Amino acid sequence: MQRQSLKVEKRTTLGKKLKKLRRDGLFPANIYGRDIKSLAVQLPYKDFEHVFKEAGETGLVDVHVEGEVRPVLIHNVQIDPLSRMALHADFYQVNLKEKIKAMVPVELIGEPKAVTDKVGLLMPLLSEVEVEALPTDLPEKLDADVSHLAAIDDQLAVADLKTPSGVTILTDPNQAVAKIAELVSKEAAEQAAAEEAAKEAAKAEGAEGEAAEGAQAAEKAEGEKTEAKPAEEPKKEEKKE
Repeated sequence: MQRQSLKVEKRTTLGKKLKKLRRDGLFPANIYGRDIKSLAVQLPYKDFEHVFKEAGETGLVDVHVEGEVRPVLIHNVQIDPLSRMALHADFYQVNLKEKIKAMVPVELIGEPKAVTDKVGLLMPLLSEVEVEALPTDLPEKLDADVSHLAAIDDQLAVADLKTPSGVTILTDPNQAVAKIAELVSKEAAEQAAAEEAAKEAAKAEGAEGEAAEGAQAAEKAEGEKTEAKPAEEPKKEEKKE
């Protein structure tokens, strides 16, 4: 991966005044590291956005500040939950001759045979692993080939991941990265059956209710009909002569 670079300048704006800084299109950050005094810096937001998109949290970035170049990794990026824009970041300065620990993304590649044969579904279980390496050897990501998974419960473990030279995975090797699950789990099938039974019961109850209402309406109509029938006039007695 091509090494990225950023030009920053020392920052004096702190605290609540950072909102105005961001409105002006500037991005606040801090450079820190082992035995290094923290330095508040700022740079154009568009520059940070571009470099972070390329480097992520595992790519080395050369930060140019106050006449020197500092190799850093971008850490602790704060994201606004509404706008999804970055608000702040830490630039962790590293020693290129000392190994460091970092979280590296895992990317699933290939289509499992179980999926192709419609035997099961691929279930991702782990999105990143912890590794140890020199800053210059940190991989951008680790590929996890799942194409050989052919049966239910087949899985790919951390131990199956291939790493570049000089990179050691620290995550538990027995932890599953991905596995093949049933197309429809027993729990899901039972839940679906229960929901269907509930729907049928509701329909039956509704039908019974409608029938009862119909009977009541019929009785009411019959009663009204009876009340509305005119009374018979009494017969006149015949006059005897």
